[in-house]
Amino acid sequence: MKAIGSNITRTIDTGAKLVCADNSGAKELELIGVKARQGTRQRRNACGITDKVTVRVTKGTQEMKGEVHEAVIVRQQKDYQRANGLRVRFEDNAAVLLTKDSDIPQANRIKGAVAKEVVERYSPVGKIASVVV
Repeated sequence: MKAIGSNITRTIDTGAKLVCADNSGAKELELIGVKARQGTRQRRNACGITDKVTVRVTKGTQEMKGEVHEAVIVRQQKDYQRANGLRVRFEDNAAVLLTKDSDIPQANRIKGAVAKEVVERYSPVGKIASVVV
């Protein structure tokens, strides 16, 4: 996995509601776990942009509702600082669903903007993104 130069503030906590930014059929996601994060004992894991997470679909099509998937965070409300000093923030917390075996998105189109750091780390997500900020 490629390292990113930004200082990401990890503020999306376990149990948070996320917007599903792709056209896979899910509308709203609930964050149930953060992958590959080592935290302090008895502290809930938090995540930020470019983190791979485990989510449960709370709203969407009947087939998708209640299913557990892996996803990557593409937008967060809390601002974070890039290596060049620029601060970036978005209007919502959003994620894109990934396939189980690899880091390829389930959908074929992403609605809304995607952070540049996500495209650097997960290039298949950048190929279907409409706007990269």
